[in-house]
Amino acid sequence: MSVERRYSEQEITRIFKQATRAQEAAQRQLSDGQGLTLTELQEIGNEAGITSEFIARAAAAMDRNLPSPPAKTYLGSTVSVQRTVELPGALSDGQWDRLVVDLRETFNAAGVVGREGSLRQWRNGNLHVLVEPTESGHRLSFRTLNENLRMVMGAGLGAFLMGMFLILMLAVTGDFAVELATTMAASAFAAAGLGGIGYATYRLPRWAKLRAQQMEAIASRAAARMADLPATHLPASDSPAASDLDLPVATAGASPKRRSGPSRA
Repeated sequence: MSVERRYSEQEITRIFKQATRAQEAAQRQLSDGQGLTLTELQEIGNEAGITSEFIARAAAAMDRNLPSPPAKTYLGSTVSVQRTVELPGALSDGQWDRLVVDLRETFNAAGVVGREGSLRQWRNGNLHVLVEPTESGHRLSFRTLNENLRMVMGAGLGAFLMGMFLILMLAVTGDFAVELATTMAASAFAAAGLGGIGYATYRLPRWAKLRAQQMEAIASRAAARMADLPATHLPASDSPAASDLDLPVATAGASPKRRSGPSRA
C-alpha cells in the first residue's frame, strides 16, 4: 500500500504561492470579459471528474432558462412558483404527447389538455403548463399557486386577530375571573391562528422547492428528448401531504385513472 507524500514547509509555501498566482490570473481573465469557452469549462470539469456531457447540458440549460417573474408572497412566505424555459427547437406532436405523460407521472394527476391554434397547455388545479411558439421554436412555461396553504395562513391570521381582539376587549371592559370561559375561548382562537400560520410557513418552502425541482427536471427531460440526449430524472421523493399541494385537497394525490375532468381551485 503506497504512502501519500508529505510536503515540507518550503514546498507548501511554493505550492500556495503558485496556486494563488494562478487563481489571480484566472480572475483577471474573467474580469476582462473574456470568460471561458464551453471546451475550456469541459477541460476543467474533466480534471475535477465531471463528465463533459453533463457540463454541456448544464450550460445549455443556463442558456435556455429565462428570468422568472417575481414569486407571489403572502405574509412573507412564497406561495407561487414559476419557470420559463426556451426549448431547443419546435416541439412536435409526439414530443408534446410525451411531455404530457411526463407531467401526469410527475404530478400524479391526469390534468386537462387544451390547444388553441399553436398554443398547447396542460393544467391541473392551479398548476399550469404552457407551450407557446417563438421565433426559434417553442417556449415552455410553468406556473403554480398554493391556494390551500395561502388559505390556511389567511384563516390563521383571522383567528389570531379575533382572539387578540376579544382578549383586548376583556382587558378593557371585563373581569377575567368572571369571563373565564370567554377568555379561554379567545386564547384558543389566538393560539389556533398562530398554529395555522406556523404550519403553512413551515410547509411552503418545502412545497416551493419540490415544485421548482419538478419543473426543472421536466424541462430538462423535454429538451433532452428533442436533442436526443440521455435524460436526467428527479429522484423519487415522499409524496407531500394534500395541504402542501397546489391542487384542491379533495383531489390531491388522486390516481390519474380516476381523474376525468378539470380540477376546481
